Amino acid sequence: MGSSFGKIFKISTFGESHGPAIGVNIEGLPAGIHLDVNQIQFELSRRKPGQSRITTQRKEADEIEILSGIFEGVTTGTPMAMVIRNKDQKSKDYTHIANQFRPSHADYTFQEKYGVRDYRGGGRSSARETAARVAAGAVAKQFIAQACGGEFYAYVSQVGSLKLEKEYLHLDLDRIDDYAVRCPDPEMADKMFKLIDQVRKEQDTIGGIVTGVIKKIPAGLGEPVFDKLHASLGKAMLSINAVKGFEYGSGFEGIKMKGTAHNDAFYKEGDRVRTRTNKSGGIQGGISNGEDIYFNVAFKPVATIMQDQESVDKEGNTATISGKGRHDPCVVPRAVPIVEAMSALVIADFYLISRTNKLTH
Repeated sequence: MGSSFGKIFKISTFGESHGPAIGVNIEGLPAGIHLDVNQIQFELSRRKPGQSRITTQRKEADEIEILSGIFEGVTTGTPMAMVIRNKDQKSKDYTHIANQFRPSHADYTFQEKYGVRDYRGGGRSSARETAARVAAGAVAKQFIAQACGGEFYAYVSQVGSLKLEKEYLHLDLDRIDDYAVRCPDPEMADKMFKLIDQVRKEQDTIGGIVTGVIKKIPAGLGEPVFDKLHASLGKAMLSINAVKGFEYGSGFEGIKMKGTAHNDAFYKEGDRVRTRTNKSGGIQGGISNGEDIYFNVAFKPVATIMQDQESVDKEGNTATISGKGRHDPCVVPRAVPIVEAMSALVIADFYLISRTNKLTH
């Protein structure tokens, strides 16, 4: 089972939604990094359930326990193991699907692949696993901040048909967490919240887009062939539950432009080479060019809805699935820290890889 991510800065997650705990082991984290455990907890609190009425009401404190890899606030260079205990499981909410397959979930495919599945909350395929990624991403964020000053942001730019037309350059990214929906535009945040709340009352779900922004990353991260920086970011984002699409830079809109309009012209600014525009999204030839990296991640409507749906059971007989349990009507507000975490994990790995590309730096 693919539970590991990264080459040098490598994480391995473990645990199930309704098991005793979930957790992560980080390998390749250099010694000497000053870690603020409170910052790790802060990131977990941004992802945890029960934040507002437009998120799942499962109550998890998501308190981090660090088992190894840190001494007196400084990383030791040894593997860092972290655990998050599950405390508010209600497994009885899932007994009705023990032998039935929920539409658009991993139930059927998991059963076909392994011949056995933990039906409680989706088991290993549950988005609960992403808490472990957020913990690891919080470590990666602090490492990159100390290594090169890199910054990671993500925000909700669309919910259903409500789309924020402002580009990230015209938004105050420090205000993302001021709003429950995590859109840093007061007027649009209010509209999005009301839409999600209305969908919740209708016992339905809705999708959206999270925009990611990575700032102050040096040029030279990424590889020119299979391990392109944008390809790795794409894999990272597409590995998140409910993600259906990824685009960076001009993305799909770029096809409407001619090369003369799309090309990013270079110029010299002091000791640094810059581009006058950034249609490339900070990546050229699969390698960072020093400009801001920005991208969009599309999330589908949550598959669990509080309405009856037609399905089948293990024997192929027609069955009716009744929605039960506690679920998000829209996943994007809680997906914001997950997108940031996966971005940081990708950059941390490529930063360490870059230290092996040439003898002098």
